[in-house]
Amino acid sequence: MQRRKYLAMWLIVLGSLYGTLCLLLWLSQRALIYFPTDRRAPTPMFTLQVDDAELVISTNAHKSDHAVIYFGGNAEDVSHAIDLLSHAFPGSAVFAMHYRGYGGSTGAPSERALVGDAQQLYEHVNRSHKDISIIGRSLGSGVAVQVAAAKTLKRLVLITPFYSLVDVASERFPIFPVPLILQDHFASWQYAPQISAPTTIIVAANDQLIPRQHSEKLANAFPAGIAKLLTIEHADHNDIAHFPEYLAALSSNRTHTNP
Repeated sequence: MQRRKYLAMWLIVLGSLYGTLCLLLWLSQRALIYFPTDRRAPTPMFTLQVDDAELVISTNAHKSDHAVIYFGGNAEDVSHAIDLLSHAFPGSAVFAMHYRGYGGSTGAPSERALVGDAQQLYEHVNRSHKDISIIGRSLGSGVAVQVAAAKTLKRLVLITPFYSLVDVASERFPIFPVPLILQDHFASWQYAPQISAPTTIIVAANDQLIPRQHSEKLANAFPAGIAKLLTIEHADHNDIAHFPEYLAALSSNRTHTNP
């Protein structure tokens, strides 16, 4: 009888501890997803006024019929991507959005806010550019996919993308009910079937943050003939841009087929 009493007490304690940890994850989840960074590269910039925030947009200030819009990773200073993207898309205008709380932009990041901001940036760029390509890296792939599903694009490029943020977080926190805790799902698989623009998915073979199977699973969610998956051997999540194959993959505009 006494042993049952102690066992019941321990179950109550463990249950309370588990519930407390779930609550802490729920309260701190966006701090685990978004890592704001400063804007450091000396590139041209302008401020875009959206509904309830001011967004800093880094650019190469080129005038062209073709524009490239870039959405970066969760700890990325996207101003550093301007030079490389200008080389990958010579003669094109390049725009990189600093998310809310990043690089001098005001406001706080969330899936709803970032996607809404991205769509407003698209509309701003679309006023003066005939063709638009969108590139999304890591977290930014979840933003890019949703814009691509709603807008007309010349091309979409996804770099180390995930099937959904829920899948990635569930692997990292397997003992917690992630689908119930997570507010920002970035369920890219739901939007992929709606995309008609030729799509390149660039995967790092040694990616430990977003294992390649997540990207491969997303590639298979696109309509037939839309997405092509390119793997960069020996690259990992954070150093993929250092490989010469990366620039070639960005520049690639071949006919696409599903892997």
